[in-house]
This record gives sequence, structure tokens and C-alpha cells, in this order.
Amino acid sequence: MLYDALVAESRRNDSLDDVRSAALDRVRWLVDLLERQRSEFRRFMGHAFRRSRAAGAATQAEIDGRLAACADEEGRAAVLCLMMAARFDDTSYWQYDTEIEPLISRVRGWTPDEVAVMLLRATEYAKGYRFAHALGLVLNAADQLDADGRRAVTPWLRHAHTQLMDITVEARLRASLVQRLRALLASVDEAHIPEGLIPADAPWAAPLRERARTSPTPELAGFVRHLVSLSGPRPTQRWRGTCLELADAASARDLVADVLRSLAGDEVLCSAGSGAHTGWIHGDHHYHYVVHQNDGDLARGVVWAAALTGGPAAVRHLGALALRTGGQGTGVIEDLKLAGAAINALAETDDPASLETLWRLRSRIKHRALRKQLDTAPVTAASKQGITAGQLIERSVPDHGLAPDGSLERELGGHRVRVAIEDATSVRLTFTRPDGGTTRTAPAAVKDGFPDELQELKALAKEVRGTLSAEWARVEALMSAGREWPYDEWCRYYRDHPVTGVLVRGLIWEFRDVGDADGEWRAVPPMAEAPGEPERVRLWHPIRASTDDIRAWRERLVAERLRQPFKQAFREIYLLTPAEEETGVYSNRFAAHIVHYGQLYALFKERGWQANYLGRHEGGYHGTARAEFGDGEWRACFHHEPAADDDGGYAPEHAATDQVRFERRDGRRWREVPLADVPPLVFSEAMRDVDLFVGVTSIAADPDWTDRGEDRHAVYWRTATFGALTASAEVRREALERILPRLKIAGRCSLDGRFLVVRGDLTTYRIHLGSANILMEPDDAYLCVVPSRGKGTGKVFLPFEDDRLSLILSKAFLLAADTKITDETIVRQIKRGAR
Repeated sequence: MLYDALVAESRRNDSLDDVRSAALDRVRWLVDLLERQRSEFRRFMGHAFRRSRAAGAATQAEIDGRLAACADEEGRAAVLCLMMAARFDDTSYWQYDTEIEPLISRVRGWTPDEVAVMLLRATEYAKGYRFAHALGLVLNAADQLDADGRRAVTPWLRHAHTQLMDITVEARLRASLVQRLRALLASVDEAHIPEGLIPADAPWAAPLRERARTSPTPELAGFVRHLVSLSGPRPTQRWRGTCLELADAASARDLVADVLRSLAGDEVLCSAGSGAHTGWIHGDHHYHYVVHQNDGDLARGVVWAAALTGGPAAVRHLGALALRTGGQGTGVIEDLKLAGAAINALAETDDPASLETLWRLRSRIKHRALRKQLDTAPVTAASKQGITAGQLIERSVPDHGLAPDGSLERELGGHRVRVAIEDATSVRLTFTRPDGGTTRTAPAAVKDGFPDELQELKALAKEVRGTLSAEWARVEALMSAGREWPYDEWCRYYRDHPVTGVLVRGLIWEFRDVGDADGEWRAVPPMAEAPGEPERVRLWHPIRASTDDIRAWRERLVAERLRQPFKQAFREIYLLTPAEEETGVYSNRFAAHIVHYGQLYALFKERGWQANYLGRHEGGYHGTARAEFGDGEWRACFHHEPAADDDGGYAPEHAATDQVRFERRDGRRWREVPLADVPPLVFSEAMRDVDLFVGVTSIAADPDWTDRGEDRHAVYWRTATFGALTASAEVRREALERILPRLKIAGRCSLDGRFLVVRGDLTTYRIHLGSANILMEPDDAYLCVVPSRGKGTGKVFLPFEDDRLSLILSKAFLLAADTKITDETIVRQIKRGAR
């Protein structure tokens, strides 16, 4: 019988046995009704379906009626009975929330023993979420107890708190219950810190545990409870003010600094022993983490408390923590909330070192959500200093302790070790022996005698490479911004900066003199000093220059062998066309191309565009890549979709390109605008990127496409691979006009429309300046030459980096000496085509 089973279960040999037994006896009628209900349910599952269902409804109505008529004492006994009768295990599932909830809210006179029975029983529910829900109901009764009553149930409140901290339950429900439990416990003992509030096994929490063990005070308990009350990404001003007051009252400034230091660098935890997913991880799989998900609020509270109280010392550890929990290859699983808290806290500190730390994080953290935070962090930090985000970013570029020429030298055991930026893409570590000889390999005397110092210099070189790469992208992005700088400010943060200066000194800049506000801008070549008394500076862009000026600059760069860090003088210009004026809000200039999708998506990320991933999933049948231009005030949107006949797997092998649209920032939103309203600099730079995407990833640029035996997209390939030149190909042609006369094979080469014509000994070849594919005379037979994976020799000077131009020249050199070609696959094709 159910009554006998419940009586047996109620005997725990503890002080609450009599309370449980008395409750069951008081509502014996309820136990009988529950037993009848269960019997009817079993019949309901059998053959007597309709009759059993009707009987079950009648029994439930009787239960509801009897419970509604219960007075306080009987009602309290009924609640205890229902909680003891509930089952949430693998053998049965009976729940009575709909009966318990109104009773707890209605009846009065709860005794401490009755509340203790309910607290203990709730913690026994097998399902964690059932325990959490039941606990919320029980706390409604606990709230009715007076101070003495709460003191009496303190052991069970503490037990419930410990259980709650160990289970996996929805975050908002846990936060609400935890707050209520801690408030009840604090009302009894202000100095007590509930068990589980400070994690017992986390290395990072060791300083907190030690202080709580050796020096428990009401002030410390209040401070810790305040830390865990932070559940959002940023604290309110009220939370911050209270945090400072409580930290000082508890003398806890050094304490939070120690905890932050541990979070940033101490030993991590392993899921094999404890973790959010320990229950279902199988086999040998495991992961390492810094903070258990149940302890996240406390850790984030520590982060903000340390940022508010720690000063300059906290900045380094905040940066290390953000990188540790949000970077790649750190050995620990990502914790985006904790990393985000560290980033946000860095942005709101007043210490100048935080700017440099944020800059380093921008070059090392790749996660999309954290990248967004890192993009907005400068805006927050800049507003605190009364400057723009752009000014903040350029002022926070680290110099890594380098000399003005971008180098640093150390003496190690008679050897001189030098870290130096050699050009816009290279950072070298070189070693000079006592005899004056140099090498790029560390001598044994340095390796063996100074291993720590050598490792430090290698790490420095890696950091400088990261900063140089990030600055390369940032400075090039200024081509769409149209910004101006005061001359002195530009000198300090650009020309004379050890890292940025390497890039800046290779570019063309325009200057305007003092007192000449309406005068002309004067362009100055790379490496040259500004004439006169310059007051304002801006980056030269060909879209603002005349055709003659552009031609002169291009000729000068080639003649003086000046290699720019990125295309500037030879930069492509994209102007609005009549067709785009007619379409109004979108451009089809780069639509209807078939591209290699994997290549395209990788190029999006490389160029800083954000795009959803195409595939056979919801939202994966249409793609939009977006990027900001003009100092973040404008955004370009490049639409694409899986190719129509692509029958690949989860992700398409090929995609089809579509429209390009533009949006303007409107507060926190973006508003689509007509193409005619887009600034020429922004339009040109955005379309240049899209041209790059199409030109690099189009199947027209795939030299062995026709050898696959596929008819898919064959018409497009034949049309596009030798079609009209794009703007980037036109620039390539103009560069070749200047480069070819200086080559050894100049007598064998000429330009003919879309092609570089190369005269070999066996036949004549035509290399397309867009796709780099080759046709052979006299009947335009196709010659497939697949480039090697390695880079070219680099013997030909190029005024800018262009892989396609390098490929065209390497093919020209190969074909000009076609009798020396040893690759049989190429030789056979040439012999067939020359017949």
C-alpha cells in the first residue's frame, strides 16, 4: 500500500521522523486518494481506457476539492504528504506541483520543522530541474518564518544552497533561487558565506577560500555576496559604487587582485574530475577550463572588482584572462562570458596601458562575438578620454620597446641578437657572432646559455608580427575613411612610430601648409620629408587625383623601385556606372559569377568581412557578407548563394554571386541607402574588395577546371576566363606596361588588349591578364599550367603585392623559354597545339 511505503520512507532516524509521520497520519485520506489515482492510471494505460479516464478525472476533482477546503494545519500536512509522494526517478514519475503551489501560498503557520522536511525532500528529487522548481515553492514557506525560525532551518538552507550550486539548471532560475537562499542565510548570520558560494576545488578561488576560513567577517561575506550578484555583462553604476564601498570595508582590494591573478595564470580544472558536462562525457574525452559555469557570476564579479580597485596592476591580468578564455590554442575551453567581462572591464579602466592591451587582443582573438566587443571597446574607452575611437586606436598601437627604426638589440654571451621589422610583412630575428658574422639560426652558445632570454625574444618577434599585420590592415582601411590629422599628431602616431612608421613611410601622403585652410594639398613621395610648414595631413588616394598625376606616380614608383606596403598608386578605382545609377540601391557589377565557396568564405575572414555560412541548414540558403568602411559609418553588403546545380554535402562546393548594397549607420541600426549617396571613397574601396573576392575565387581562375570532365558551369568558365578585364586586371595591365621593358624577356613580350603575348620558340602564347589562363596560337588551344604551391622567386621588382601578377610573369618566363620546359604534361599540350 502507498501509505505503508510512505511511512517506511519517512523514517530516516533523524529529528524530523515524527514530523513526517504526523503529516501522513493527519491526511491519511489524501494518501488513499493518491493510491486510487495511481491504480486508475494503470488501468487507463490498459484496455479499460474510457472508463478509467473518467474515473481518474473524478478522483482528481475530489483531490482538488478536499485540498481547497483544508485549513492551515491540514493544508501544511497535505503539502508534506504530496512532496513525499512525488517521484522523479527512473521507476516512476508523479508530480503534484499544481496541488502544492496554491497550498503553500495560502496556508499559514509554517513551523521550522515542516520547512526543514520540505527543504530536505526537495534536494532528494532525482531531476535537477525538478529540485530547483520545488525549492522555489519551499522558499515561499521559508519566507514566512521569523528570525528564530530561519535560524532553526539554517542547516537545511545551507544544504539546499550546496545542492543548487552543484546541479545543472537554467541560469535565470538558478540566479533567482540563489539570491533568495543567500538573503535568507544572511538574515541569520551576516558573517556566514554559504558552502558552494566559493568553489571548493577551483585553484583561482584559493585566496577567497583562505580569507573566508581564517578571517570570516560580516564585511567579507557581504562583499562576496555582492560579487556574485553580478549576472550581466556590465555592472550598473550602483553596483560599482557599492563594490568599492564593500571592498574597502572588507579590506579586500589585495584579495581581488590575488584572485584575478589566479584566474589569469594559475592551474586550470579538468572536466574528467569536475565540469559542466561530466555526467555525459564518455570514454577518455575531456577538456580543461578555468571557471565552472556555476561559478561564473563570482568570477565575473571578481573581474570587475579588480578592474575598479586594482589600477595599473590589474590591466595585465585582465588582458591575460581575456586571451586565456577567448583566444585560440590556449589549452582551455572558451568562456565567452568571462573573456567578455575582461574585455569590457579593460575598456572602462582609465589606465593608458589598457589601450595597448586591447590592441594586442584585437590581433589575437578571432571569435566573432568577442571581436564585436573588441570593436566597440575603443568607443567606450575613447568616450572616457574625450577623443574618437579612431584616435584611441592609433594612440594605443604598442611599440614593443623597439627603437624608432623598428629594431631592438640584446647582448647574449658575446652575441648580438636583433629583432627588426625589415619590411611591411617581415620581422626577423638575427644573430651576430663575436667575429661579425650573422645568421638567422640561434648559435649554440645562445641556445644553451640563455634559453629564457632567447624564448623571450622569439615571443617578442611574434608579437611584433601580430601588431605589424594588424596595422597593415588598419592603415589600408584608412583609404576609405578620408581622415585628416594635425601634422604633429600624425608624426607622433604614424611617421615616427616604430611599427606603424614602417608602413607609413612607404605610402604617398598629402600635406597642407599652416594658414592655407582653402589651399591645395601637396602629395609627397614615399620616404620624403614634407615641404614647407605642414599643418594637416591626409592619405593620398588615386580617386582624388587626375589621370596625369596617377600616371606620374606609377611611373615614379617603378623607376625608383619603391615597393609600397599595399596598392596605393596602382590602386583600382571604381566609379558609379550608368547601370548602377539606374538600379538605384544595388549593383550587379559582380553578380552571376561562379566561385569556389570554401575559398570565398576564407577570403571573407581574411579581409575582415563577416558572413553567415552557406549550407543545408536553416538560414544557409542565402549568404550576406558585410564589412564596414569610412571609419565605421558605412557598410557594404555582398549577397551570394549556393550555385543552382550544386549538389554537394552539408556546405556547397560552389556559390553564385549576387548584388552589392550599401547601408549607413543610423544610431545603433543600419539604414539602406542609394548608391548615389555613398561617398566615392567608400564605394570604390568596397567594390575593390568584392572584385578581389570574385577575381580570386572564380572558377574562371582555376587553370585545371576543364580537365575535370565536368559540364557544370562550362559556359560561364569559357565566357569569364578570357573575358573583359575588371578594374584590378586593368591596373595589372598598366603595371606590366612599365615592368615589361625592364625584363630580360622584354623582346619576346607584348601587350595586346586583354592578353600578355609571349613568343616562344615552339609557338606563341596569350596569357589573360585577369585569369592568368593561357591560349596558344594559331587556333587558341587552351594550355593548362598549374602553378606550384610555393611562392615565386621574387626576382622581378613589383611595386605592390599581387599574386596574380606574379603568376602571369612566372608563366611568361616559363613560356619564353618553352624549349627548356621539362614538365611532360605541359610539353605534350604545347606539341599538340603547335601542330
